[in-house]
Amino acid sequence: MSMYQQGNSCTSEHALQNGEVDPAVKALEARQDEIMRKLYELKAAVEGLAKTVTTPDADLDLTVSSSLSSQSFSSTTLKGTTDLDTLLGKDQGALRDIVVNANPAQPPLTLLVLHSLLSQRYRVLSTVHVHSSVSNVPPQLLSCLGPRHADSYARHMFQLGFTLIWKDVPKLEMKFSIQNMCPIKGEASVARFLFKLLAPYPSDPALATLVDSWVDTAFFQLAEGSAKERATVLRALNSALGRNPWLAGPEFSLADIACYCCVLQSGSMSSAPTNVQRWLKSCENLGHFGPAKLLLQ
Repeated sequence: MSMYQQGNSCTSEHALQNGEVDPAVKALEARQDEIMRKLYELKAAVEGLAKTVTTPDADLDLTVSSSLSSQSFSSTTLKGTTDLDTLLGKDQGALRDIVVNANPAQPPLTLLVLHSLLSQRYRVLSTVHVHSSVSNVPPQLLSCLGPRHADSYARHMFQLGFTLIWKDVPKLEMKFSIQNMCPIKGEASVARFLFKLLAPYPSDPALATLVDSWVDTAFFQLAEGSAKERATVLRALNSALGRNPWLAGPEFSLADIACYCCVLQSGSMSSAPTNVQRWLKSCENLGHFGPAKLLLQ
């Protein structure tokens, strides 16, 4: 028997015992897996520190939850296709992070709906943090993006990072993990940006203007207006929804998301007229408005 054959025979004797892998080999593999897991955790921690450097306001004190939000990458709710590389720049190996600072006294309901839709389209790593400027954050705000996922340490598995930081800020603001982008301020502006990651705005200028008009109406009149202004908007909604199933015509759009959330937040759901009640139910049947409703319970 040659030396090669003897070595082969010896290896086989150690690797196999009654057809099973040698326990020593199993232990070595388990140790290697554990080392790789710790390396991924270290990599995630380093990337998180880098994010706080590139977005100085995101000084994070408490990590609350993190989740891999959906395994389905196609949305049946929205039509049209979008490309993350075109919208956000090419992925150079680092996770593309969206960081939102929001005041817990004014929870951004539209962002929760958009997060749900993004999670249906992309692999989203979702995380909630609490900043030292706020205290006593309600439990429903801490869990608003879903439970922690077992693979949250493996950032390479995700396409998009969505970090929500509860912080004492006068107005909601969003930052993105690229150096040449200014912060986007205001819930309406942030909602417009995030919606473009899901579907393009209507190519028809009149339709695009109609969507923008409803978004502005939602945030400036429904959310911040007087009781008289809210009543006027509800009548306008009822009239528009008597002609079309959705606010901007035959297709669901950002106008529906913004108006639904502002109707909900203003406490006008129970007093809404017939067409608006039917439309509210249609929105809820899509399955993405649950997190927004839970936040106000």
